Amino acid sequence: MIRDYMGIINVCENESDIRSLTTNRPIASIPFAARYRVIDFILSNMVNAGIRNVGIFMESKSRSLVDHVGTGKPWDLNRKIDGLYMFHQSLTGIMTNDSKMFRNNMEYIYKSRSENVILASSYMINNMNLEDAVKYSEQSGADITVIYKPVSNADKDFMNCTTLNIDENSKITGVSKNIGIAKKANICAEIFIMKKEILIDLLYRNLQSGSDPTFNTTIYNNIKRYNIVGYAFDGYMACINSIHAYYKASMEMLNSKITNELFFKNGNIYTKIKDEPPTRYMKGSNVTNCLIADGCIIEGTVCDSLLSRYVKIEKGAEVKNCIILQNCRIGAGAKLSNVILDKNGIIDKNMELKGSTEFPLVIEKRGLVNI
Repeated sequence: MIRDYMGIINVCENESDIRSLTTNRPIASIPFAARYRVIDFILSNMVNAGIRNVGIFMESKSRSLVDHVGTGKPWDLNRKIDGLYMFHQSLTGIMTNDSKMFRNNMEYIYKSRSENVILASSYMINNMNLEDAVKYSEQSGADITVIYKPVSNADKDFMNCTTLNIDENSKITGVSKNIGIAKKANICAEIFIMKKEILIDLLYRNLQSGSDPTFNTTIYNNIKRYNIVGYAFDGYMACINSIHAYYKASMEMLNSKITNELFFKNGNIYTKIKDEPPTRYMKGSNVTNCLIADGCIIEGTVCDSLLSRYVKIEKGAEVKNCIILQNCRIGAGAKLSNVILDKNGIIDKNMELKGSTEFPLVIEKRGLVNI
């Protein structure tokens, strides 16, 4: 377990390519793998490493995230000393970037008893041993350590993610954006390890710049000022920053090898606990290679799909290669293929909807409930 570290999760993330799922929620609270949310992974990674002081910095549309995280009890963060803190940008009355939001809540950073910080985004899905990364960072003597993953499929995946140029001494010499030209790239996991005094210094330098860039940009703008090194992560990682990326990562959850690594390799992934009845498989139902949460009722055929809680598949309905989120109903005789159906969705009887693996069809959420 690491000591003297606080965690900061930055939920101010680029939603331009995933807006059909983030109209009423941030990326951090998008449902994933039937019963989890995107933020569960980085939050569990921090807790598994021994961090007991975590601050979540959110933009607007935070109701779903607050409802999910709550007091932090599933992650053992409902504590009298330290624990979970949530900061809402919308409370300031104006929209701003993450750097300004950090500065607006400097009191939290100053008052923390920890002298070191792990700052991360939420939309990088992985199960990472942060203890090893911290050990590497401390032994290297680096001012800032940036965790990254070397990949050989950058021409197809991790689009618009930050890539790092790293020399033979693991020092970061430059950054760029992945636009799919090269197959090999060092994809930034958007996890930064540094001393708290460096975090504070960077925030004030950001203010002095006058342009007020994002905090990640501020770090990269100071590559020559600080000794910034990279730490390579060799496990499974996915970035949930587009509809295609979300669909692909979700479908990969049907691979038992990937799910065993992602949910158990470096500690368990925790989520909000809900006491619900088990799924009912009615006579005549046919289910193959699926990930299905509690509370569902299945009368039809479901193949290679993920179903969240309280989904009903009526008799004669066929669901293939789909992601069906909470409280949806698929009418009798309906046929769905390569569809993402958001919460509270209703598909009428005998309706046929079809997308593709590259361009899944997204049906946005119904109703006024923003959770």
